[in-house]
Amino acid sequence: MKKTILCLSLVLSCLSLHAQKKPMGEFVDELMAKMTVEEKIGQLNLMPGTDLTTGAKTNSPLVELVEKGMLGAVLNTKGAAKVRALQEVAVKKSRLHIPLIFGLDVIHGYETVLPIPLAQACSWNPQAIEAGARMAAEEATASGICWDYSPMVDVALDARWGRVAEGYGEDPYLSSVMGVAAIRGYQGSGEKAGYAKDELMACLKHYALYGASESGRDYNTVDMSHLRMYNQYLPPYKAAVEAGVGSVMSSFNVVDGMPATGNRWLMTDVLRKQWGFGGFLVTDYGSIGEMTTWGFGDQKQSAAQALRAGTDMDMCSSAFLIQLKACLDDGTVTMAQVDQAVRRVLEAKYKLGLFDDPYRYCDPKREKKALYTAEHRQTARDIAAQTFVLLKNANGILPLKKQGSIALIGPLADTRNNLPGCWSTGDKPEKYSTVKEAMRRYLGDKATVTYAQGSNIYDDSVRQAAVCFGRPIPRGDGKRMLAEAIEVAKNADVIVACLGEMAEMSGESSARTDLTMPDAEARLLKALVKTGKPVVLLNFAGRPTVLSWENDNVAAIMNVWFAGSETGDAICDVLFGDKVPTGKLVNSFPRVTGQEPLYYNHLNTGRPVEDGSKVFRKYQSNYTDVTQGPLYPFGYGLSYTTYSYGPVTLSSPTMKAGSKVTATATITNTGNRDGDEIVQFYIRDRFASVVRPVKELKGFQRVHLAKGESKAVSFDIDATTLSYYDSEGKAVLEPGDFDIMIGANSANVQSARLTLTTD
Repeated sequence: MKKTILCLSLVLSCLSLHAQKKPMGEFVDELMAKMTVEEKIGQLNLMPGTDLTTGAKTNSPLVELVEKGMLGAVLNTKGAAKVRALQEVAVKKSRLHIPLIFGLDVIHGYETVLPIPLAQACSWNPQAIEAGARMAAEEATASGICWDYSPMVDVALDARWGRVAEGYGEDPYLSSVMGVAAIRGYQGSGEKAGYAKDELMACLKHYALYGASESGRDYNTVDMSHLRMYNQYLPPYKAAVEAGVGSVMSSFNVVDGMPATGNRWLMTDVLRKQWGFGGFLVTDYGSIGEMTTWGFGDQKQSAAQALRAGTDMDMCSSAFLIQLKACLDDGTVTMAQVDQAVRRVLEAKYKLGLFDDPYRYCDPKREKKALYTAEHRQTARDIAAQTFVLLKNANGILPLKKQGSIALIGPLADTRNNLPGCWSTGDKPEKYSTVKEAMRRYLGDKATVTYAQGSNIYDDSVRQAAVCFGRPIPRGDGKRMLAEAIEVAKNADVIVACLGEMAEMSGESSARTDLTMPDAEARLLKALVKTGKPVVLLNFAGRPTVLSWENDNVAAIMNVWFAGSETGDAICDVLFGDKVPTGKLVNSFPRVTGQEPLYYNHLNTGRPVEDGSKVFRKYQSNYTDVTQGPLYPFGYGLSYTTYSYGPVTLSSPTMKAGSKVTATATITNTGNRDGDEIVQFYIRDRFASVVRPVKELKGFQRVHLAKGESKAVSFDIDATTLSYYDSEGKAVLEPGDFDIMIGANSANVQSARLTLTTD
């Protein structure tokens, strides 16, 4: 009997291999002709995996669905052995032997964890983003994963929203560049040439406008004009489609009063017809079911609307599985609509090579060799160092000297499970070094590092427990810990304070109404400052936070975000000057939470007040109780050296439509260290048929300058640079005057005037 089964398996394998050699269209046509209606619907069903018992018998609640051909894909099952066990059920026991797709949120690395995406964007280095995604793909595919729910390119203007951590900031241009870089790293040439064994199919999310959730709350409503959509929120999604992203995930929010999952204008008219997206579209977790909660209709109505809108796969609501047959029977949906969705799913499996070799992503030998390698650790360490943003450095206290006595204080100084940050689905914290361990190893006998936890995160234990989400930090007696910290601080030359958010205080379902430092930590920091010893604040965060008191009272501040598995070593590299900080902010940092949403590329008002104004002006667009504008603007970041910018020169002060002009500025390293400067290029359309932003990022360059060195940095200006989208998504180019700006950040630029003519 065993011999018979083995022979049958070999025959099926050979048939499958032969079949995949056929062109994709022909292969899919032949397969679909063999499928029952129920099997077709089954391909549109995505369910979460659970722990599997592997061996002689696979034990999983999904097995029965797989055997019946009622499951097309699985999420959250990882590990080569577990994935293979369930895949074997699909290819050996289901009638048509159609393999499964295995998906996972590999958002910023797998076992070797990279900085959170928000931090990665602060590198302003798309090559680093691509390299990090390439590394993540190599590791995840070794553990059976072939589909990645990343990148997230939701433009996020409101720091109260926790998922700011998962994206690339507030700017549509920068988000586009970084999202495309991540897709290149994940997919390689997979969508065009078929995926290699170490390439992942990327899934763009959340389509669309999720970053505009009202009041910064997850799963909340969004309401805006199409003009704003096309110019401020949709460009990163469009860029990702043009880059060939393999799949797209719908968002939880409504768009024009319709949940995105059921919005045909969004899914079909824009995504497929306007932009030409040809991959498959999956819902977010349970979102078809949530259409009922929104008040759209019952499960049957919601399932029908989602399919008609262009949704191909239902994640975890089972609405398609339960309702689509009845929808077909009563004509609510057509067989052609079901077939189109099935075709897209099967085409994805074909491109992934799963019909050729269902187990190509299940290699235990590769899994043992590919994860957390020395090479990958170095890559993660190098990228992390580029993401840190130096916000203040009074009297050049940084870099620290590798000598004397250092007091390392704070609840984030000796935690390892919080280093990866949110959405770390493959991390192994037991392998990672804490900041304390890394610093002591780094300094050896050159300096003394004394440590004290110093405080809890929050005084309220219930509140702290609520935000730890499986990544706790030990609690202690607040008074005792504070006293210990003060004693340690008094005996040190300098204090390094590791404070800020816990990892899960940002990310999904982590909205905050108060962006200041948590109460227990804030009290600790104030006590440390009172000692009179110089204090360096390493601010851990997954979003922009309020650092107004800190900016006024602390000697040096460096935002280290959540930098991944190599956080400790990367911090030492920069803190002690082996590497020069180069990170620049991709979100504006508010002075107070009440300024949110806060972003640089806003529209002007009829009664504007300049950023930085400390005087309240009645009947003007300002606040009564705070200095106007951000504490730290978009694009801001200091270095251990300094740079000066010369005036902007244009190759011509006028430009005709269809031609090109070059803008140039000379950048000089005026300090005493070599370094990399992020040179930023902005425009302003001074007068247009619609009101345009006060500034728009249109380009950037990372330039290495030795101390004393000067370089001319140029940016080309063409029709694309100066155009905008109308409310139908059509590009508009209008004659008139434009301010052309080059500078170190959005608030510090040199400017020249360019006139666009129609002649």
